[in-house]
Amino acid sequence: MKKIFFLILLLFARGNLFSQQIENVFIVKDEETKSVTAWMREGILYVPIAELAEALSINYFENVATGKVELKSNYFLLKTTPRNPYIVITPRTSATPKIYQLPTSTYIRNNNTFIPLPFMLDALEIIIERELKFEKPNRLVVGKQIASPLDDKKWMYDIPDLPPTTGYDITGISITEKVNGTLIRVHSKTRIPSYLSSFKDDELTIIFRKVNADVQKTTRDGISNLVRKIETRNVGSDVEFKFIVGSDYSTNEVMNVPESNDVIITIHNKVFSKSDQTKKNMDKWNFDVVVLDPGHGGKDPGAIGIDNLREKDVTLAIALKVGELLKKEMPDVKVVYTRKDDTFIDLYKRGKIANENNGKLFISIHCNSTKKKPSDVSGAEVYLLRPGRTQEAIEIAETENSVIKYEDNPQKYEKLTDENFILVSMAHSAYMKYSEKFAELLHKEFDLNLKLKSRGVKQAGFYVLVGASMPSVLVETGFISNKEDAKFLKSSAGQNQVAESIFSSIKTYRKYYEEAMDAEL
Repeated sequence: MKKIFFLILLLFARGNLFSQQIENVFIVKDEETKSVTAWMREGILYVPIAELAEALSINYFENVATGKVELKSNYFLLKTTPRNPYIVITPRTSATPKIYQLPTSTYIRNNNTFIPLPFMLDALEIIIERELKFEKPNRLVVGKQIASPLDDKKWMYDIPDLPPTTGYDITGISITEKVNGTLIRVHSKTRIPSYLSSFKDDELTIIFRKVNADVQKTTRDGISNLVRKIETRNVGSDVEFKFIVGSDYSTNEVMNVPESNDVIITIHNKVFSKSDQTKKNMDKWNFDVVVLDPGHGGKDPGAIGIDNLREKDVTLAIALKVGELLKKEMPDVKVVYTRKDDTFIDLYKRGKIANENNGKLFISIHCNSTKKKPSDVSGAEVYLLRPGRTQEAIEIAETENSVIKYEDNPQKYEKLTDENFILVSMAHSAYMKYSEKFAELLHKEFDLNLKLKSRGVKQAGFYVLVGASMPSVLVETGFISNKEDAKFLKSSAGQNQVAESIFSSIKTYRKYYEEAMDAEL
């Protein structure tokens, strides 16, 4: 019992990653409420800028090819670029652009440019000239009319203007200290076509190609604990910037500034960088391992069907075919089999194999059968780990669970009473949403593409699913007690059809899973 509670606590800790997603933001404006798509990424709420512009009645232009979006008001233009932390705001009166850096980049998602909503409120107020108030978790209220000249905004990420021009290509640098590091703007009269960078022994070296620099105006000393010194020298037709950094250095970025020849160098400290453990956690949830569990095997033949067709032979053949499809079409995903030949594997060991290989999806493959042979009962079913709702489902689970009689110590399996099932369901609650999704996808695949009919998604208490700490389903591929089902499942064509349906479901599920993980991590 202690082990069960430990498992529950462990899975609840992991289950935070599977929390409910925010899928919409509601825009309240002049007693009218509109909804726009939302996406949570690393705790920051993003929305598609085009959808938001429509909801706020802002004129906008979107370049579908590049993803760039321009918002227009009577007094200002605001431009965003995908995968870029900089926005450009240009007053129509002066046509002199001002550039601002957001704490995070914009993103492309489903061919739409998503902006970090909390960090864009000041900019949006400039455009619509009204107050904007964000109310957690997902409500944006448009308030009273305000005068919002650009210079009155207290922009935390304002990038300094150009210094006086000299006879060099690179005329100087501006340095701004941020909470998450140091921002250096390299002012250039000409477009810098390319650069090289390297880091070694606390020295970050960046070489800009085919430009020269005013060394006197670009060399600095005693800047901060993060960037201690900047040394510049012209080398042939190039210029070399050398940054002597402190122990708090983590990463750097070099980016061209939109609407300008300037370059921004951002040197990050470790305040906002992810820890090694966080990166390991992110890697841990990558969809990189699928565990295929061919039911029965060895001294356990499983069900015996028409013409002595053995369940263990059909399940192994289908599992191997699914594995081959995965290896061919999804080579970055590791395929783990609980057995690859006619071997007997204890039920508890199947889940153990899945867990030890950090599986992200566990699929246990079986064949159904009735006591009466031949039988008219036909079709494929997908099962989730929950208390059985029907007597038929309970009996199927009891049949599959009865294989423990072949094990050396069947007493280790505690009967899944209603009370025990509460504990098991709690332990698996973190994964149930994902198990349900895969079961739904597989049922649809069977329904559309399988010669056998799909009998839907059901639930029952299968021991083999209890041990797998990941999204998991048990598939009954058909009734080998039925003549037509048995003929289909015995044939290579039938096995291929089942395998292709399972593979197609995995492929669709992976996209769903990765989008969900992308939003959570």
